[in-house]
Amino acid sequence: MDDRAIVTENLTKKFKDLVAVDHVNFDVKKGEIFGLLGPNGAGKTTVIRMLCTLTYPTEGTASVAGYDIVKEDGKVREHIGLVSEKMIMYDRLTAYENLKFFGKLCNVPKGTLEKRIDELLRLVHMEKWAKSQIGTFSTGMKQRINVIRALLNVPEILFMDEPTLGLDPQSTSEIREFIKKLNVEDKATIVLTTHQMIEADMLCDRVGIIDRGKIVALDTPLNLKKIVAGAEKTSVDMNVPNLTNEMVGTLKGLPGIVSVVREKETHLLIRARGEDAFDKIIDSIRQSGGKIASIKSQEPSLEDVFLHITGKEMRAEVRSKVKTYEVGKHGPMQPKSRVR
Repeated sequence: MDDRAIVTENLTKKFKDLVAVDHVNFDVKKGEIFGLLGPNGAGKTTVIRMLCTLTYPTEGTASVAGYDIVKEDGKVREHIGLVSEKMIMYDRLTAYENLKFFGKLCNVPKGTLEKRIDELLRLVHMEKWAKSQIGTFSTGMKQRINVIRALLNVPEILFMDEPTLGLDPQSTSEIREFIKKLNVEDKATIVLTTHQMIEADMLCDRVGIIDRGKIVALDTPLNLKKIVAGAEKTSVDMNVPNLTNEMVGTLKGLPGIVSVVREKETHLLIRARGEDAFDKIIDSIRQSGGKIASIKSQEPSLEDVFLHITGKEMRAEVRSKVKTYEVGKHGPMQPKSRVR
């Protein structure tokens, strides 16, 4: 018996001369949370759109819930739910009216639909706002309705495309907890796209890292992080109250420094290579007159994996809210072991 909910074979999508998805191969096991992790423009959403039959592949094929996404697209849609990055709701309708409308589109019987809507509203603590217009909701409230809209037909497989994008920290935490609950209690198979490393690490059983349309690594978060655990790689989280641009400039000129990210006025995230990198960083700050309030060496993260495999950090648009200092031009780093 096949325990795979999704199988892709050389899945490819081209837009004229642009190859958005380039011969992608992976499978998703029934009951797991599978993450597609990568920067904006990497091809995550295009993969989801093909698997949800919203666009057809240029080459290759895939099966979802045992059905071919091209030849049996109608059957595929009967077994899936989609939480799109773009919320699909009508502001003038109430939360209940929106859910009823989409439930009818999914051919959910009237009696079953009304019961299902009540259950789902309670599940996301939105029953008090059932008769309120969607247009009066906050972004976080809208996203809760957007999520349960995809659950009206009780899908076997749920696709979630950047479900926490643009949400405040509290709403983000609530959506993540809800995803865990769906997976654990309802045994739902979930495919999650994100460019947030922490989200993939917290939620996913396995992660496929995608960059420029290609899957560059695929494994459990723990096994992926083992790639860089022995690679003489240092990640330092540092707080320097009197931090100056001159100190940062000196740091980025040190041998072995890969990147210096100034996340706040006094806060630095530094990545470096070499056994003595930690000592060099501390010495550089002190010699420049810096007063170190706190410093800690971090365990490898999924972002370290991305950097280690591709030779670059997540692209600039992902870090739009932080100031990044580029450190020279480093060629691609070769991983010490290959992840398939």
